[in-house]
Amino acid sequence: MMVSQDPNSQSSSPIDGGTRIGHVHLKVADLQRALDFYCGVLGFELTQRYDSQAAFVSAGGYHHHIGLNTWESAGGSPPPAGTTGLYHLAILYPTRAALADALRRVLAAGIQLDGASDHGVSEALYLRDPDENGVELYWDRPHEVWPRTSDGDLAMFTQRLDLASLLRELEP
Repeated sequence: MMVSQDPNSQSSSPIDGGTRIGHVHLKVADLQRALDFYCGVLGFELTQRYDSQAAFVSAGGYHHHIGLNTWESAGGSPPPAGTTGLYHLAILYPTRAALADALRRVLAAGIQLDGASDHGVSEALYLRDPDENGVELYWDRPHEVWPRTSDGDLAMFTQRLDLASLLRELEP
């Protein structure tokens, strides 16, 4: 499919600011293994399951934030490096303390982080699920404290995230 409209042209209007990504649906090799990670480690709740073929998990009673299925991938392997596909899914936590709890869960499960970054606008943890899908766990700082240039443009950056400082959010 070819898109002919220049995305930088003044005639194109931006999408409604209330638009959100509703859910992500992942192909997995083993449904129970995926549920052990998303529910057992990260703490999502199982909302519906279709035998060993599909499951839907959520936070806070939503119908589903993540769909998991084996319809085309049962027993499969992750795509090889250098191919297209999902880079990562990002799970937004409401507070820094909630992100700290996610870090605690990940570390307790013995899952290795691929990285941990402070982006100025957010703090993020990067890891892989059992099917090697990239997973970002993050929280956004309030918009009022996002870094800006002297012209008011967003000035995101990437610096090392202090994990010890993050875990101190869990101290009473």
